[in-house]
This record gives sequence, C-alpha cells and structure tokens, in this order.
Amino acid sequence: MGKKGVNTVSVISGADGPTSIFIAGKIDRQSVKTRIKNVIYRYRRKKVEKTIATNPHSLYETVQYAKDKYGLTEVKSTDREYIEQRRCLKESLIVQHKPEILNEMQEIAKPDYNDENSVREYIEKIKSRSEMIAAMPDNIIPMDFHIYRLKVGSGLFEMAIDYKWDMFELSYSGNKKQMKQLKMMSKDLNIYYGVSQSDIKNRTKRYMSLVTELSSF
Repeated sequence: MGKKGVNTVSVISGADGPTSIFIAGKIDRQSVKTRIKNVIYRYRRKKVEKTIATNPHSLYETVQYAKDKYGLTEVKSTDREYIEQRRCLKESLIVQHKPEILNEMQEIAKPDYNDENSVREYIEKIKSRSEMIAAMPDNIIPMDFHIYRLKVGSGLFEMAIDYKWDMFELSYSGNKKQMKQLKMMSKDLNIYYGVSQSDIKNRTKRYMSLVTELSSF
C-alpha cells in the first residue's frame, strides 16, 4: 500500500461471524466529529435492522451470482496470495477448532505490554506456533478454500470462500472513485448472500455481519 489516495476495506464473515485481528496504539480523545459520526452510525444500524428481509442464498449460489454479474474469476491454488491466505485460515481454524493438537501451544498468555522482553517472548511463541501448524499436513483439518477476484483499473476486489466452514469474506482496494464502485459490489453480494428468518430471530453472526455492512458509510 503506502500510496496516497488508496484505501482498503475487508469484511470477514463465517459460521462464527466476523473476525478481526488488530494492533492498537495510542488512543486519542474522540473529536466532536467522530462522536457525531458514531451516533449517526448507531442510528443507521437500528434503521437497517428494521428493513432486512429474509432471502438467503448458499455460498455456491452467491459465487455463481458474482461470476455472472461481475465477472469474478477463480484464483489458481498455485497463486502466492492464495497460498498465504489458505495458510492463515488453516492456522485460525486449528487454533479455534482443534487446539488439543497444539499441546502446550494451545493457549499463549498475553504479554506484559510494558515489558519489552515479555512482548518479544510472546511474539516468538506466536511465530513458533505458526511454523508448527504450517508443518502439519493439510488434511489435519477439512478445508474447501477458494478465492475469486476482479480487477477494476488499478483497484482490486476479492471474495474468499470456504465451503466447509461457511466462510464468506469480501475485500477491496483502490482509489476514491474505484472504492465507491467496489463498495456497491460488496453491499450487493452481501445482500444476495442474505439471511434466513432464523438468522434474524437469533441475531446470528451472519445477520450481524449483514447489518454492519449495510450500516457502513
């Protein structure tokens, strides 16, 4: 990245809902503008929740819709980006669903962020666990992972799917003009994927992901 005027957005959804990993630094006091924006966002969420109707589609149907309407094409399994994303997903799935095979690396205690040595040790343990999981055979946990991609000028739209785990991830990047177009694509695909009556009634993570997407500015 690093280019002026280039933005990136990622929305991850799956059977266990949206997952985000981030590193937070110094927190500044919210500006008046930010506080107003947050109030408007909460209002938008409540309004969106009243308008969502049931019209769910399967991942297979959603992929075909994306191919037919927008021309997304599948990324080859030999693509470096595919290999990296699959590796990350494999690690995440094992940590969440098969932690027992990690032995003493199942849970890594959070470091003392005021202690440089503690932070360094924590990072080394995370790295060691990643390397251990990468060395495990791929069939240790079932996966059916695919990436579909569309280039729009210098912009890029990606849809990552895992049929075994009901994972549905959309990400896009580009300049301001491209972002507007790609955001509309993302909303359309999220709406098409949709939710069931059960999702709405139980406020599942699939439902909450759709609300978040439709409430975004």
